Amino acid sequence: MPQSALSEVRRDGMLPDRKVIANIPRLNQYMDANGLEAIAIRSGVNFTYLAGMALPGTLARHLDLANTVRGFMLLWPRKGEPVIVLDSFAEKVALRDSWVQRIAVYHAYVESLYTRVANILEDLGLRTARIGFEKDGLSAAHWEEIQSALPHLQMVDCSRMMDEVRWIKTQGEIDLQKKAADLLDDTLLEVFSTIRAGDTERQVHARIVESCLRHGFGWAHGILNSSSNHVMYGGESDLPFRQGDFVRNDYVAYLNGYAGHQSRLAILGEPNDEQQKGYNLTLEVHRKTIERCRAGVTAGEIYAFVVDAFKEEGIDYTASLVGHGMGPWFHQQEPVLRKKVTSCWKTE
Repeated sequence: MPQSALSEVRRDGMLPDRKVIANIPRLNQYMDANGLEAIAIRSGVNFTYLAGMALPGTLARHLDLANTVRGFMLLWPRKGEPVIVLDSFAEKVALRDSWVQRIAVYHAYVESLYTRVANILEDLGLRTARIGFEKDGLSAAHWEEIQSALPHLQMVDCSRMMDEVRWIKTQGEIDLQKKAADLLDDTLLEVFSTIRAGDTERQVHARIVESCLRHGFGWAHGILNSSSNHVMYGGESDLPFRQGDFVRNDYVAYLNGYAGHQSRLAILGEPNDEQQKGYNLTLEVHRKTIERCRAGVTAGEIYAFVVDAFKEEGIDYTASLVGHGMGPWFHQQEPVLRKKVTSCWKTE
């Protein structure tokens, strides 16, 4: 292959100690069913899923922003070895962390990622192939750039297909997400025990983020508010906690790109009768909802159960969802348990 299009970099036997945990048999099945000779991945969710690596810090922003000049793509042929296309700043991270063994480096600010991708597709013999791209991850301008470079390329949307591929988790994914959830629980238990009246939201949030990093997470985000704060999801303020306040929280912490994600209810001091009653009801509905998450049950049916369960207690449940799928990079994924959704829980 011409050096200008694809520079192959191998690790000389120094591969990371990481097994492929993505559901590759399911991916192959879906690619065959959709007549795809390859997929070209741009979104952070699917890049992390198939590359097996989580980009840190500033590089993560470049994976998320569609209009950056320092983006990333992953080319995954149905037959043959996948290729990561990235700029030189990220080369060593990919060599260290990804299970993909072929890397093409382009020079950001000098050349376009998408022109390089088109050249690599041509070198791989895919210039007229039917290839899946993500319409929800690739900008219209970059879609047009690739199509202009390869006018006979059959570009089709594979966004929904990739969602469905990720629906069924491998045992490796389950084990990693459980580990992440357990570590996040350890973090919350550690920090909650330190909260005292007078501590501000900002101070407690800082302690949680620090603890997440100390426990081995790559990065973390979330919210933490006192029940005295009437603005939820508005960032952490200098409002101090008071005795009897709820500690409202919703954290996500990432371990090798997979999220530990849970909210744990805490209160400063002993709960009063009303608080205890509300907690008991929520816990009961939560557990009964989990019991209904079985193969063949639709997401809409689970949502309706939650609405009815709270209605029996005189409470109107008005939130738009009761739960969501999990996976790499971004924690809130399909399937989403919301009103009138007909997709079913599945097992394989």
